[in-house]
Amino acid sequence: MNVHIALLIVYSVLLTAAGLWVSRFVRGSGDFFVAGRRLSAPLLFSTILASNIGAGTTVGATGLAYEQGLSAWWWNGAAGIGSLFLGLWIGPKIWRLATTHGFYTAGDYLEFRYGPAVRGIVASLIWLGTLAILAAQLIAGAAVLSVVADIPRPVGAAIGAALMTIYFVAGGLLSSAWVNMIQLVVLIGGLLVAIPLLSGSLGGWAGIAALPPPHEGYWDVMYSSGAGSGWAFVALLTPAFIISPGLLQKVYGASSERTVRVGVASQGVAQMLFAFVPVFFGVAAYAAGVVVESRDLVLPTVLAQEVPLVIGAIGLAAVFSAEVSTCDAILFMLSTSLSKDLYKRFVNPEADDRRILLVARLAAIAGGAAGVVLAVLLATVIDALAIFYSLLGVSLFVPVIGGLYTRRAGTPEALASIAAGVVTLLVVTYTTGGRGFGLLNPNLLGLGAAALAFGAVMLARGAGAGQRPQPAA
Repeated sequence: MNVHIALLIVYSVLLTAAGLWVSRFVRGSGDFFVAGRRLSAPLLFSTILASNIGAGTTVGATGLAYEQGLSAWWWNGAAGIGSLFLGLWIGPKIWRLATTHGFYTAGDYLEFRYGPAVRGIVASLIWLGTLAILAAQLIAGAAVLSVVADIPRPVGAAIGAALMTIYFVAGGLLSSAWVNMIQLVVLIGGLLVAIPLLSGSLGGWAGIAALPPPHEGYWDVMYSSGAGSGWAFVALLTPAFIISPGLLQKVYGASSERTVRVGVASQGVAQMLFAFVPVFFGVAAYAAGVVVESRDLVLPTVLAQEVPLVIGAIGLAAVFSAEVSTCDAILFMLSTSLSKDLYKRFVNPEADDRRILLVARLAAIAGGAAGVVLAVLLATVIDALAIFYSLLGVSLFVPVIGGLYTRRAGTPEALASIAAGVVTLLVVTYTTGGRGFGLLNPNLLGLGAAALAFGAVMLARGAGAGQRPQPAA
């Protein structure tokens, strides 16, 4: 057994043990769903940052930088911008509503604002899209295991799914918040230690930047070749990170409004700073002449081959940690959405607290298994993530924001917005091969169509007679 795989095994056992220990304090669905609404600012900061720094932000962004250059910063940077908006403006407003009305999920808010039909439709879309993002994390985790132990992707994905399912099913958000803090320390520490060692072996940044670039925009942070690169990621990622159900539900768990502002906004700043880390590893891999079969293997290969053994092993554990920490956030969305938004609301309204908790745990197990299947079928981390973020942004962004800032909108506006956004996204993606029309990529056009439909229906309905008013936040 080599050092890399030995350290991964030890680390995985310790994470699982920590999650199971914290699960002893879960007394009911309130602890499982929103951690008893007692998360401090440091815990909220760490659990959101650990959730956001996952497959796309490490393995995916490194692969993008390897191929596209400095503009890969926008993959993380756009997400950080979204977190700033969530922390400073959207999060405090929705936290007040969640605390006043006892919301556990994003679906609780949507039904309060628009009615059960919108809740059911959005919950179903979230379930479909969330399976894709779960698959992305498992692809990245499997890439680490492939490099260090030559484990095939299906087996590696199954191992990652088993690990994160065990401790999440036991303790929900309460376990995740504490385990995420451990994972974040390992992740940041491991990668930051590896950076100066790798940089020194390549002659520093000057030596890296002196190499001839593979294309003209490689050293330009503002470079973009379409919807899948550079600053165009703002349209794909920023809206999704403002209204992601998993992030909103973690906001619900905050102990105060100030905790939301401090914890979430500082996390956004931290993610924008972290955005430089995978960019460095990607361009350093190019400078080192690393050759891989898939761009998802760039980061694991660099850590396994281009830095000292022990540091590389710690770095690989850090990457594996990132994937696991994001997986539990995704299971959080899957389990809470199915148990509260679908099962409790539409299947068994009389279900007691114990039954809801059981369904949430079973949903997490089923979601983990489905994620493994998709991880085998989808090609790369970015391919899988693009499905989720596109669907999330065009379907949920306008109804959530519109519901917070106008009292006139009701169910028709929300349904029209969802339909227009999803249909536009699918039509433009299919007819243009995902490229869109210049600056107007499919995600931006989908968001625009959703906003226009929302506004047009609200205007057509006049003063909104008979609509459900929104209490002041």
